[in-house]
Amino acid sequence: MNPLENINEYFSRLVTTPSEIVIAAHHNPDGDTIGASLALYHFLKAHRHHVEVLVPNDPPAFLQWMPGSDAIVVYQSDSVKGNQLLARADIVFCVDFNACSRVKFFSEQLLASQATKILIDHHPHPENEFDISLSVVEVSSTSELVFSLLESSGFAGSVTREIAECLFVGIMTDTGSFSYSCNRPETFRIAAKLIEAGVDVEKVHRLVYDTYSESRMRLLGLCLGDRLKVLPEFSTAYIWLTRDDLQNFNYQPGDTEGVVNYALSIRNISLAALFIERDDRVRISLRSKGNFSVNELARNHFKGGGHKNAAGADSFDSMDVTLARFEELLIHYKKELILNLTTYY
Repeated sequence: MNPLENINEYFSRLVTTPSEIVIAAHHNPDGDTIGASLALYHFLKAHRHHVEVLVPNDPPAFLQWMPGSDAIVVYQSDSVKGNQLLARADIVFCVDFNACSRVKFFSEQLLASQATKILIDHHPHPENEFDISLSVVEVSSTSELVFSLLESSGFAGSVTREIAECLFVGIMTDTGSFSYSCNRPETFRIAAKLIEAGVDVEKVHRLVYDTYSESRMRLLGLCLGDRLKVLPEFSTAYIWLTRDDLQNFNYQPGDTEGVVNYALSIRNISLAALFIERDDRVRISLRSKGNFSVNELARNHFKGGGHKNAAGADSFDSMDVTLARFEELLIHYKKELILNLTTYY
């Protein structure tokens, strides 16, 4: 059964009944959660709902040009308003995350909210915390799923240029500019429809990828010059950054977005990781090629998760201990990593 069939009728009724709606995005918001959230924001506002987008912390600077981004409520900056929004909401859309814990700063308030919680997401293993779930792992992005929901519910004609730009950013960033997670023909059909709705692809790509700060570029130089370790015997490469590194290069949210992919782009590498030291933890980003599942690696060893080829987790050990533990794990995955490499190329 098409998973959209279970939600289409409900969504169509919801659209015609003005409500207090909160659209919640995940912690460390990326292009997909912001794109899908802002697309829903524009669509629902046009249908006379009172709508707010609530994010845990600041979106990266390269996303702040997006239509409607100036209306986003950042919980970390204004928790009082965030709590008020959740308390009075009739409906909360949970966009691009599969567990309430992923909003981090307001997870307890989200769980306690009496609002109808609607999940729209493409990550595997969603928690049973939502009243209505639209969870489709096969799609490229939650933004693609939002477009499919609008189209299948009869609202394709409501997709304005602003909505299309937001959705295109989500699809583009979650596929690495259509370089992975994009083997479904429908992904490109949807992208074409968004272009027909007014997306200037070159402009959008430039606004997302060609507006980096000098300090970000110099931080990337550190990553590749001094913080990259390649382990060819395990078909693995990783990068690590300390708190001092971030401070020395004037780190801003989003400055390490995509850095892990440089490690993965090395020939004969199946697995890549990025370790970033925070005040109370080491944040881990994992990427892989082919059939090696970093989702399972993150879930089994670091209580994290994500997609087969892209996942995240946290370590509450020191950086040195975390890196040593990671390298020890590679011993157990050596055969799988090498086999994956031979089948991938």
